Parts: sequence; C-alpha cells; structure tokens
Amino acid sequence: MSSAKDADPSLGYLTRKDTEVKLPRPTRVKNKTPAPIQITAEQILREARERQEAEIRPPKQKITDSTELADYRLRKRKEFEDLIRRVRWNISVWIKYAQWEESQKDFNRARSVWERALEVDYRNHTLWLKYAEVEMKNKFINHARNVWDRAVTLLPRVDQLWYKYIHMEEMLGNVAGARQIFERWMSWMPDQQGWLSYIKFELRYNEIERARGIFERFVQCHPKVSAWIRYAKFEMKNGEVARARNVYERAVEKLADDEEAEQLFVAFAEFEERCKETERARCIYKFALDHIPKGRAEDLYRKFVSFEKQYGDKEGIEDAIVGKRRFQYEDEVRKNPLNYDSWFDYIRLEETVGSKERIREVYERAIANVPPAEEKRYWQRYIYLWINYALYEELDAEDMERTRDVYRECINLIPHKKFSFAKIWLLAAQFEIRQLNLTGARQILGNAIGKAPKDKIFKKYIEIELQLGNIDRCRKLYEKYLEWSPENCYAWSKYAELERSLSETERARSIFELAIAQPALDMPELLWKAYIDFEISEGEYDRTRHLYERLLDRTKHLKVWISYAEFEASAMEEVVEGADSLEEQKRKCIQNARSVFEKAINYFRTSAPELKEERAMLLEEWLNMESSFGELGDVGLVQPKLPKKLKKRRPITSEDGLAGMEEFTDYVFPEETQAPNLKILEAAYRWKKQKISTED
Repeated sequence: MSSAKDADPSLGYLTRKDTEVKLPRPTRVKNKTPAPIQITAEQILREARERQEAEIRPPKQKITDSTELADYRLRKRKEFEDLIRRVRWNISVWIKYAQWEESQKDFNRARSVWERALEVDYRNHTLWLKYAEVEMKNKFINHARNVWDRAVTLLPRVDQLWYKYIHMEEMLGNVAGARQIFERWMSWMPDQQGWLSYIKFELRYNEIERARGIFERFVQCHPKVSAWIRYAKFEMKNGEVARARNVYERAVEKLADDEEAEQLFVAFAEFEERCKETERARCIYKFALDHIPKGRAEDLYRKFVSFEKQYGDKEGIEDAIVGKRRFQYEDEVRKNPLNYDSWFDYIRLEETVGSKERIREVYERAIANVPPAEEKRYWQRYIYLWINYALYEELDAEDMERTRDVYRECINLIPHKKFSFAKIWLLAAQFEIRQLNLTGARQILGNAIGKAPKDKIFKKYIEIELQLGNIDRCRKLYEKYLEWSPENCYAWSKYAELERSLSETERARSIFELAIAQPALDMPELLWKAYIDFEISEGEYDRTRHLYERLLDRTKHLKVWISYAEFEASAMEEVVEGADSLEEQKRKCIQNARSVFEKAINYFRTSAPELKEERAMLLEEWLNMESSFGELGDVGLVQPKLPKKLKKRRPITSEDGLAGMEEFTDYVFPEETQAPNLKILEAAYRWKKQKISTED
C-alpha cells in the first residue's frame, strides 16, 4: 500500500527510490606507488586492436554457369530498380546502376539507364560527363560525340563540357572539328579563359593569323585592360613591334578613362622601354600622370621615378621625385582642402621647382579655401597664405602691382566688423613705404584705424610719422589712440614722453594729469610711476611729494610706501651748497623718510592689522635703509619694532570637508606679546592657588 502511495504518475508510477541512479562505490587505492612496468596509451590501443574479432563478411559467390549468371543479373537489376523507385532523385544510384550495366558489358542497357537518368535531371553536368566518359572509355566515339553535342547544346554555360568535348576531338586528331566546336562556344561569348584556350589551341598548330583574328574578337568581347595587354604581348612575342604598338595605342584611345588604365600605361611604357624608345616611354608616363586621377596613380609614380633614375638626367630625376611629392600633396589637399599646413608644404615644394605659373596657381587654389566660420581662430593659419603669397609676388616674382592687388583682396576679404589682423594692415603699409608711396601707406593705415583700430597699428603709424618728423600728425594720432582706448596707460605715457622729448613740460604734465583723472586704467601703477619719474627728472620735489600723497589717498599699497620713502631718502642728491648744508640736507631727507615709514607702520598697525606680512616687509625695508645711511642712520629705532616669526599649522578645507593641515609663518609684533604674557601669569597664580588648597 505504501509503495502505491509513493508512486509518481510523472515517473511512470515508479517511486523516487526506484529512479535513483546507483553508482558503484569508488574503490580506495591503498598502494599509490608506481607499477614497475608502465603501460603506454599506444600499447593499450594496440592490444585492443589485436583482440578485436574478425569482421563478418558475406561469403564470396562463384558463378559457374550461364543460368546462375542470368539469375544474378536479374537479382541485381531488381535491386537497382527497387532502389530507383524509392529514391528517384538520387543521381548516385543511377550512376552506380549504369556503371554496373557497363561492367556486365551490356552497353545498350547502360545507355538506357544513362538516358533515363538524364530524363530525371538533365541539368546535372556530372551525369553528362560520366556518360560521355563511359562512351569514350569503351571507344564508342560517335556515341560520345552525340552525348557531348547534346550536353553543350543543353548546357552551353558549363565550360567543362566544352573543354572535354574539344579535348576529345583534339586527341582524335580532328583539328577542324575542334575548331568548329570552339567557334560554336565563342558564339556564346564565354569568359576570358575560354578565349585564351582557343588562342592557345591555334598557337599549338602554329596558326598565328587565326590567333590574331581571335584576339581581335576577344578584345571586342572583353574590352578590358588585361585583354589588350595580352594581345600586345602576343604581338611582341611574335616580333611584331609595330603591331604591338598599334594595339597599345588603340587600347589607350578606348580605355584612357578606365579604372585599370594605370596598368595599361605602365605596360605600354615598359614595352617602349624594352624597345629602347625612352623618349616615347617618358611621354607615355607624363601623359598618364596628367590624365589618371591622383588616387589611382601610385604604382605609376613609382615606376616613373625608377624609369627616370635609370634613363633620365639630373633634371628628369628631380622632376619625377617632385611629381611624386606633388601627387602626395594633391591627395592630401583633395581629402581636406581646409588643412592649410598641407597647402604650405605644397607651395614650398612648388617654390623649390620655381615655375611661376604653377606657384601662382597653387596659391590661388589655396586662398580660395576660405574658412567656413567667421571666427578668428579658424583664420589664423589661413591668413599666412595671403602673407606668403604677397611676399612671393614682391620678393621672388618682383611684380609690385600684383603684390598690391593681393594685399587689397586680402583686406577686402577679412570681416573687419568681427575681427581683424593688424599684421596684414602693417605689411601692406610697409610695402607701400618700400615703394616710396607714403600717401598710399597713410591711406592704408588710416583705413585700418577707421575700420579695425588696434594697438599695433597705432604704435606703428606713430613710429612711422615720428621717423618722418611729423609731430603734429603724431599728436593727432595719439589723440585718436586715446579717444579709442582712454584706459591705455602705455599710450598716455608715450604721449607724455613725446611732449617731454620736445621740451613741452607743461603739455606733458597736463597729459599726465588727464591720464590719472581717467575713471578706469589698465595699468595705473605704471602711469603713476611714469608721472612721478617725470617730476623727479624735472627736479620738482614738492610736486613729487604732492603726487605721492595723492597716490596714497587712492591706494595704501606696500610698494607705494617704500617708493615714497626711497624718494625722500634720495631727494638730497640735487643739493650742493657746501659740506655743512649737505649734511644738514641729508639729515632732513632721512627724517622725511623716517616720517614716511612711521606713517606707513601706523597705518598697517591701526587700519590693516591683518596685513602682518606687509608690515614685516616694511620694517625690513626701513632697517635696510637705516643701515645704508651709515653714521647718520639709527638701526635702534627699528629693531624694537621688528616682529618674531612663528611657524604654525592651520587646517585646509576643501569642498569635501577637511583636507589636512598646512604650515604657515605668523608674525608676532612687540605690542601683541604683552597681553599674552599677563594671561600666562594669571593662569600660573590660579594654578598655584589651586595646588595649595588641594594640599590643605
């Protein structure tokens, strides 16, 4: 009952226990030492082979009389017929049946089987081949011809049938019959190999004219480069140089634009080379290089260079090498016409050759590739094409009108409202100056200032006018310059310097006053320094002091204080009235310098206590100055004020939080040390008091 309950219908009403696979217990190997006699895998296989039982084969049947033979044949035919009925489409069964009939020398029955098989699948060329081979093997020539004839009629595109048929006729010595079969085949326009087989057939029988006629039909049927080359080589082999040349010329006329034209030209040139016609070969190479697209002419260039090295003179070799490099550059600029570096290399190559027309052509092609976007970064390389073009026309070609046109076209092409190039304007103007055309140069620079004013243009224009001695023009230009860029300290300084060089002190001072009154300046420290230096050079010390005071109202920078103090210390050098007055003057100057330092220290202590490092540097500078004064100096004034340097650590914070600690130098000044000392004493008293109380 329990077993019935445990039975599982999905397991065929067997229990789980019944379906468990019981594996034999693995035997434990006690002795694991290697056996004294080792057995190889080869030995095991050999023993297995020797112990195999002999294959069971049917007994050999011996036929003793005609009755048994007839019986055997009947049985075998019945077997084959039954098999055919079952697998009618299996061609191998038909072949075996026909071959068996052939082995019985019953050729009529064999033919009957072949014919029945062909009715089943006449497109199977293997059947036709086997059928014809049987007929040929048994020397039924007419039957074989009949089979081949039917085969090529039904399957004219199977080349093997034609080859076998022709081979049979040729073996029988029926050359005319073989030729006739070839003609039938050629009417179907087979592939190149078929035509070449026909040509070889005619050449075997030394029929040169017939072979030539077939070649003519062949190149008409297959107008390919390889076909024409074969034809030409055939003529060359037969010593017909003129005919071979004619073939090549006809081929060039028909296939000059073909994809494989390169091979044709190479073969033609090599043919002329073999005929010792080096000039003809050179002309062919040059014609080919002019007509074939550069991308398909690599082999042609290589052959041309080797040809020139072999037969050409120095110029020819150089020309060939230049041609090869020209081809490479053409390929590069064709792939990416906006790659200006490739254009520069190409132009450099052409300039080494020295053909004016070609150089100009390459320049024109290069500058035609205008950058697509009106952004200066895209134009920076492009503009040098124009510059190089203009310089070439001026220096090498010496065509001044053309140079002027190049500059004009370039200036017109640049979108000056978005960006401009000062170098183009300046080069154009300098060119006009070299041509002694000052009016033209001024006009160009005037246009530049009007359309695209730039620092470089103003500077150069002013420099030119200054060299020519046109001071009024220089003043006007400086006014324009400052009107365009009022914050430019360089322009203000240079304008004032110009006036000073002309001994126009008041004008120079007025310019400086106007300059420092500007609401915004790009480098005000340079302008103030220039103004102060100007006043010092003029010997106006009171004005200089006043200037320093005005500057300190604007900025309390450390360098300003130091410069002011240095000025006060050196303001005595102009005084020469005797030794006593000189020493007195020196003392006065030192006192003035000290008062400046005192003011500065007082400012840093009260108004900017966080700028400890600047205050320390100021004291260092003061100490150095006192040392430089010698006997008049007093180092003791500064030393008590010097700070102590302390190395401290502080945390570094980053976006993620605390990133670590860093060392820094802190300065502790004397007035800061008193308060911490009092705190330390208080803490010490508290500690002592606490200690006494704990002891009690």
